[in-house]
Amino acid sequence: HTASMFPLIQRCCFHTPFKLHKLTGPKLLLYGKSKTTWSCLGLWLQRDVCSVSRSPNLNPASVYATKLQAFHTSLPFFKKKTREESKTKQPGVLQRSIQLLKGSPKPALYVSLAGLIPFVSVPLSMAIQGTYYPELAFAQIMYGAVMVSFLGGMRWGFALPENSPAKPDWLNLANSIVPPVLAWQALFFQDVTLGAVMLVIALGIALHYDIALLPPYPRWFKVMRVTGTVVMVISLLATALLKTASEMELSTKRNKWEN
Repeated sequence: HTASMFPLIQRCCFHTPFKLHKLTGPKLLLYGKSKTTWSCLGLWLQRDVCSVSRSPNLNPASVYATKLQAFHTSLPFFKKKTREESKTKQPGVLQRSIQLLKGSPKPALYVSLAGLIPFVSVPLSMAIQGTYYPELAFAQIMYGAVMVSFLGGMRWGFALPENSPAKPDWLNLANSIVPPVLAWQALFFQDVTLGAVMLVIALGIALHYDIALLPPYPRWFKVMRVTGTVVMVISLLATALLKTASEMELSTKRNKWEN
């Protein structure tokens, strides 16, 4: 046995030509099955010992074995999968909302943004001047009541067409009256803060109708409704905070004058 293994070891170490390099993958397997155990052992010695030697004069059999080993390795496959998963990673909620707003019809987007100007301009102008104006605050409440009435009336326009998924039943038509009634009540309060709170409640109810009760609305419209409601609520609360700050400042000055 020692005499039969010596030529195989000598052939592997000195890189003599090997006939198996001319065989393809399936033929190589068949060839290995038809040979003796010592031939398989010689092939195994040639693959391992030649790869350890790292000699520049590699024979074709060792090169073929190295290519097979590199082809069947799983490391590049996992790296490629990781890169594809990173590319197909979904964006966040804010990014998706911005994309939906950009893809919305331009007239609807621009008209909605223009409708928010009266809400934002009132607290912004008072904050810049450093003075609270009750007239401007009441004008904001009136505009908010009109806007809430418009949002409530949209349900009628959505439910009346024949092909609409929402039926003109008692539930849909009666719900559209709730936001305008709350907005009307907001005009009765002498305190602007109470009127702003009533409008915030009406805006929340109208948003709930459009988001939860009417799913057939387009996604861009729902994102637009959420964005517009957030801006209107923040503007109303900012006006109420400016009113509270102005009253606290006046009370502080009165206390100084009395003392």
